[in-house]
This record gives sequence, structure tokens and C-alpha cells, in this order.
Amino acid sequence: MTSPPKPPPTLLTRPARTPVSRRPGKWRIADIIDGRALRVKLTAAALDNMNSPQVARKQALNLLHGAMFRGRLIAQERLQQGADGLDTARLLAAVQDEVIHALYDFTVTHVHRASNPTEAERLAIVATGGYGRGVMAPSSDTDLLFLRAYKASPHTESVVEYMLYALWDMGLKVGNAFRAPIDCVKLAQDDVTIKTSMLDARFICGDQALAEDMMVLFQRESIKGKDAQFIADKLAERDARHARTGDARYVVEPNLKEGKGGLRDLQTLYWIVKHMYGGTSLEEVMKAGPFTDHEYAVFIRAARFLWTVRCHIHFVTGRPEDRLSFDLQPEIAARMGYRDREGQQGVERFMKRYFLVAKDIGGLTRILAAKLEADHKKKPEGLRRFLPARTPQPLPEAGFMVDTGRINTSGDEVMEADPLNMIRLFTIARREQKDIHPTALTALTRNLRRFSETVRETPEARELILDAILGGTEPGPTLRRMNEAGVLGRAIPEFGSIVAQTQFNMYHHYTVDEHTLRAVETIADLEHGRGDIAPLAHELFSQIENRRALYLAMLLHDTGKGKGDQQEAGMRTSRKACERLGLPDEETDLVVWLVGHHLEMSETAQKRDITDPRTVAKFARLVGSLERLRLLYILTVADIKAVGPAVWNAWKGQLLADLYHNTAAALRGGRTDEAGVLGELERRAEDRRAALNDRLGALPPLLLELETAYWTGFDESDIAWHAGALAKGGDVVTTRMAPEGGAVALLVSGKDRPGLFADLAGTLARLGANIVAAQVFTSRGGRIVDVFMLQDIRGLPFGEGDPHRLKALEKAITAALDGKPAQGGVKSRTGRREAAFLVQPSVQIHDEISADYTVVDIAARDRPGLLHEVAEVLAELKLSIHSAHVGSYGERVFDAFYVQSETTGDGHLSKARKEALKDRLMAVLSREEPEGPQTPARKLKRSRAVDSF
Repeated sequence: MTSPPKPPPTLLTRPARTPVSRRPGKWRIADIIDGRALRVKLTAAALDNMNSPQVARKQALNLLHGAMFRGRLIAQERLQQGADGLDTARLLAAVQDEVIHALYDFTVTHVHRASNPTEAERLAIVATGGYGRGVMAPSSDTDLLFLRAYKASPHTESVVEYMLYALWDMGLKVGNAFRAPIDCVKLAQDDVTIKTSMLDARFICGDQALAEDMMVLFQRESIKGKDAQFIADKLAERDARHARTGDARYVVEPNLKEGKGGLRDLQTLYWIVKHMYGGTSLEEVMKAGPFTDHEYAVFIRAARFLWTVRCHIHFVTGRPEDRLSFDLQPEIAARMGYRDREGQQGVERFMKRYFLVAKDIGGLTRILAAKLEADHKKKPEGLRRFLPARTPQPLPEAGFMVDTGRINTSGDEVMEADPLNMIRLFTIARREQKDIHPTALTALTRNLRRFSETVRETPEARELILDAILGGTEPGPTLRRMNEAGVLGRAIPEFGSIVAQTQFNMYHHYTVDEHTLRAVETIADLEHGRGDIAPLAHELFSQIENRRALYLAMLLHDTGKGKGDQQEAGMRTSRKACERLGLPDEETDLVVWLVGHHLEMSETAQKRDITDPRTVAKFARLVGSLERLRLLYILTVADIKAVGPAVWNAWKGQLLADLYHNTAAALRGGRTDEAGVLGELERRAEDRRAALNDRLGALPPLLLELETAYWTGFDESDIAWHAGALAKGGDVVTTRMAPEGGAVALLVSGKDRPGLFADLAGTLARLGANIVAAQVFTSRGGRIVDVFMLQDIRGLPFGEGDPHRLKALEKAITAALDGKPAQGGVKSRTGRREAAFLVQPSVQIHDEISADYTVVDIAARDRPGLLHEVAEVLAELKLSIHSAHVGSYGERVFDAFYVQSETTGDGHLSKARKEALKDRLMAVLSREEPEGPQTPARKLKRSRAVDSF
């Protein structure tokens, strides 16, 4: 028996299909703006209002603006549907062409008509600059050249004036010039900016013969035979731009137009190639240049990506914004289809693509430089321009030579025959202290894929890689050159996985690879005593036994980022790298340990009470030996210093040094249990009291009532300052610039009372002082000795160079001691950039960290007055603060408080009291959460702030 036939599917029964996303097809400007219909309507507006020119003008502008608006809207819709930015920029330029052409026809037909133009009335309208190249970002200027035959006539002046006012009234930003061809040529010969703009000139409408005559004259007088000077000028212009915007490709909020590896660098390549080889369109010009098919594809891909980003930014912001700031990054990433994946957010994937494109542009620049050298078009730099060309001098290594003062190879076959020559190129340059010839770098780039897994696992490769990392006194320049060329990531693929990687937070200023190379440079500076970052680190270098493990751990310390738990993943990647490099098992274990614990010393020093015996004992057991302690200390200093400008300061250096000394004393004494550490700390405290007594003659009684933690928490000069201020007795409020720099120290002493710390913190917040650290002590007689380290909103010492501000602060704190704290709200300063981050607040309460106190860890969005609000909660719950450890990390704070009950003196809290404390603190931390960044038209997407240090 056969089953009955199935009925044909209906609209109700047809299974739903996932819509297929298709990119928009090719466009025709006639489908977007009907030029003929537009002119008919303009003519009608003129004829219908012959007796009212103002009404005719208004109607004409409405028609033109409507056509332009429709074209822009279609361009925006196509971009959102997946069209690339280069296509969008060309569509916008074509729309502008149609509008300007129609306006010109309206002007010369219905407003300022010239039935039979004389020679003086000839006029051509020419697009220049980016508009001349046929590409326009949504908020770009419209650069126009109104070209006259020779001198200006009343007719041409009237046409130009009418058109300019019309364009301005339509809301366009118009850059304009009114010149004759001979003026264009003369100005181009004197000014490279004008010459560059003219290089992109393109006829729009008017007298085409006049425009073509000008182009011929320009080519003959300004282009032909003048490649070398133009190239030198453009490269000098590029170098000056890089110096102005920061000569680093990997800052995490890049300027995609002016920054290194941005659109302007790409355009500089285009201008140089066009000057040398000619051509009209972008594709035609670049195909005529010195690039292979693959390199040409890289150029076009980079141009499309950067133009896509730029067009999205302009449409989102509604202004000519070219900085890819934090508030824009999540929105642009989402619009371009970058989604979250395991271990990496969509915004981080997007920014990695951006930096890889910037890196590609650097590679193309080197390739063009090599071609220029070969063709002798680029003027020699420095003293070389005065010296006769010398015959290349061979070097001991086969195939290498010194060519015009730089390291070069005899040909591409040197890299083809032995890929290890890619590493030798850099180590030879280091040995000879010379730059690398761009021809050699081009040969390397074109053969990079030959550096395979098989090659890097040979014994010779291991030796060369280790020499590149460890040889010489300045490994930074060598490693940076290798990274720029792509060799470092090929030699150590674990490092290659973090090239161009970003972390979406405000704490880190550079990509992960750039941060790592800066950290390696810092270690070398510490080893060789360059600078005064941390004198202790330089001293310790003479005592360490395994320098190689330190450098390798620094190079590999962040290779676990983006792979889950940073430290656990880093241990796996670093072990794999060390085994490939042939390190002994014991040394491999040391590198892996350093990578897996590279955050421990920083977090302990900044978030824990390093005078607490349990903290020191626990850290000493973790470290286990003086060698590991020394290596970890140096690694930590370099890691923090390389995060970004002003992240390292002397206060952090003091904390790390104190933790080092306390831990080293415990390890030397052979006792890492709490009792042993406490005994060592008490011995050090007694030695310090005796030394200060001998130095000062006598100590104030108040200081003698303070606990051991006070005497081990400050050095002799600090305690001597305290003693001098407290000698007169009574309440004391005084400030001084911290000897180690970085902050102003505020000493406060007076009678303790409930809520006093909250009053002090609130007063400081209302005065604009940011507390970066606080040490709180209470004597047996009930008087406080509190020391605050203060900075201003810029991260500089509070009141530095402004004694009146410091006096006002001392006066306000004295009033707070008397129970009259400053009143009023604390002004919020959350900006658009900070609002782009989703910050999840958290509260953790620990009993096990300290024997005498409960430790409360909080993490939240940073905002003025937060410490005051937290302290108020603690005071209201009858908890006294023993010490506060305050740290700001970009958009977030991570603070720790050591507390105990005011009523019972018990260091540990009941379960119910912990829950009440957590609920109250979470309410405070979640308060005043800002709205996401927004433009006048829409709210922008936000992304989670990444917990990465």
C-alpha cells in the first residue's frame, strides 16, 4: 500500500530558511542619481521662479541636497550590508560628482549664463586631494580647483562665488582654489602639499580641454624627471607625521589616518608609485608599481579594510573622526561582523586585524624603499649623500655584504637556499652595528614561508634564535626588527600568536607583542644600569645565576593571553617553546615557573599588607629560593614598566622593594612559617627603632606605641619625617613630596573615632586628590597615624608646584579630624572612553589571608569618591580599617582592606555579617554605572573590560 502523496508546501508549511547574507553587487551612479531627471527639475525650478531668484535658488538647493542625501543613504545602507569601504568611498565621490556637475549646469544655464564664452570666461572644475582620487569618506572635505584660462573675469568669479555659497549652504566643507594652469604648476613646484593634491587632480565638469591642458603642463613641468625630490619630500613628511603622532604602530587607540601604518602611509606609497609610474585609478597605479601580485593584493586588501573602518566611524559619529578610540571599537567591530569567540572578544579580534594590516603596510613600505634604492630614485640619507658610491664589501658569512653602509645579501637566493639566513641577517646587523638594506628585507619578506617548522627545530636554528634573543647588550632593536619583518613569530610561533593582539581595557597602552618587546628592553636596561628605574634590580643582576631563563621568561610571559587562563596557558606555551629551543629540563621548569607566576609579586605588593607575617610567609613559600625571588623581582619591574607611560612610579617600586627585602630576610633565615617570619620582622623593627633612636636622640612616645607593621612598613627617612612632625604632640596634618617621587605623602595624626577614615577619604575626594595607597595605624592609646599617598587626576603628585593647594588640603583635613569634613558631592568624570567598558563589580571576603584581620577585596569601575563610600559602609558596620591597599588599573580599581570588628576586636567575621557586608558593598560598587557612549543618533555597543595584567 502506497502512502498518499504529500501536498505541495504552502507559505504556512514551508520550512523556515536561514536568510543568506549577500554583499551588495556593483552599483551604477545612474541608478542612484538620475542626472537627466535632476536637471529637468532644476530647470523647472528656474523657469517657475524667473522673477524670484532667491526662491529658485532655494528650490534648486533642496533638489541637489535631496539627491546628495539619497546617495549618502544608499552608500550607508550598502556599507551596513557588507560593501567594503573603498567601494563606499567611491560611491560617495560619484554622488558628489553628480551634485557638483548638476549645480554647475544650473549656474551657467540659469543664473550666470555665457552664451558664447570668451577665452577669459573659460572655466573647468577639477577635484583634487582625496576627492580627486575618486574616494571620499562620509565626513571628508570636498577639495575643488576652479580652473580659469588665465586671469579672472567677472563672469567666472560670479559662477565660482554662486557655486561655493550653494555648496556651503548644503552643509559641505569645501576646500577651494581659483587658479590658472600656470599658477598651479608654479605653486606645485614650491609646495609638495599642493603638488600632491594636484597629482590626484580629476576633471569633473566645465571646459575639459582647459583641464587637460593643465594636466599636460603639470606632468611636463612638475612631474617629469623630479621623482627623487618628490620621494624625499614625501618620506620626510611621513617621518615628521610619525614623530608628531607617536612613532609606534601598536598603540591601542590608533589614528587610522595619520598614525603609523594607517591610511596616510598607504597613500604615501600610492603617491610615490603614481609619481614614478603614472596611472589613473588606484588599481592601475599599484599594478604598474614594483609589487608582486601577492603584494598588490595585500595593498588592496589593506586599503579596503582601512576605508571600511573609516567610513563606519564617520557614519557612526557624524563627524570627520579618525581616531579609533575605545568608545568606538566595540561598535565598529560589531558592524564589521567580528563576534566573540572562546578566549577572545570580537573587539579584540577586530583590533588584531587592524594591527596586522598596519604591519602589512610597513612591509609594503620596505619593499618600495628597496625598489627606490635599486633605481637610485631615493636620495641617500645623512652623510652618505656626500660620499661616492662604494663597492659592496663582503662579510665572513656567505652571501652577506655591507652595501652603502647597510647589511645586504648578494641576491634573493641567499634567503631561498637557507632560511636561517633570515635570522643571521639581524644578528650580523647587530654585530656590525649597521642598519639593514631594504633589498635584503624585501628578499626576506618574499621568502618568509620557507622558515618552516622543520627549519626552526634544527640545532643550528636553536642556537641562532637564542643568540638573537640573548646576544649583545641591547636585544630590543634586534627583536623589534625581527618582529616587524615577521621572523620572530616564525622562529618562536608561541610569540607569533600574540603579534598584534590587544586586550580590551584601558590599563595596557600597547599590543601584547609591543608590550613584551618593551619589557625585554627594560630588562636589558636594568642589567646594564641604564636609567634609574629600580636600582635594586641592577644590583641583583650580579647575583642571579640564570640570565637566559629570565630573558626567555620575559619574552614568553604573555603568550597565554587569549587562550583561557593567562598564566596556566602561558605555562603550556612556554614549556613547548623551551623544549623546542633545547633547554635543559631544570631551566625549562624555571622559565615555566616564572611565566606561570609572573603576576604574583605585583599583586602581592600592591593588593596585600606586605608587613603581615602570613602574607610574607605565604609568598616566601611560593617563591622557595632567593634565585627565584631575584628573577621574579626583575621580571615584575620590567613587566609593569612596559605597560605604558606613567604606569610605573616610585611608589610601586618601593612596595616591590619592601616585599623583596621582607621575603629575602625570611628565606635567608631559613624560616618561612609565620612564627619565623614574625620573629624576623620583629627583629628588623627593633633594629630600625634602635637606629632611629641613635639618629634622632629620642622618638615621640606615640611612635613607640605602634605595632611592628609600622616599623617594617616605612624606611628610616620616612619614620624620621614622621617623628619630626609628631614631636610637638597634638593633632598633626602635614605633607611632603615622597622622596621616591610619584606622589605626595600626607601624614595625619589625631584621636581615633568611628568613621574617621571615611571622613578623611571623603574630604580628599572632594578636593580632587586620588588616594593611590593608604597605611593606617592606631596606637594603644587610641590615636591614629595614617599615611596617604596622593596623586591628582592626571596621575601626577597632588599639588606638585602648587603650595597653596597643599595648604588648602592640610586645612581641610585638620577640619575633618575635628569632625567637620568637607561637604558636597564629588564630581563624576566618567567619559565616553571609560563608558565603553562593561565592568562587573565584585566583592570577596577572606579569612585565611591574615591571622588577625578579615581581608575584603573589591573590584569595580573607578570613579571619584568610591573609596569614601566604601569606607562609610565599613564604618556603619562597625569595622575598623587596619590598612587599605588601593590600585587603579585603567577604567577599574582593585582595592583591598584589612578590617576587624570595632566592638569585639575580632579579626574574623560571622557568616551573617559577611553577607551583610557583601550586599552593602555591592550596592555601592554598582551605583552610578554610566550609560554607554552614544552619538546624537544612537547608543553605541559596549564590551566587557578584560581582566588582564
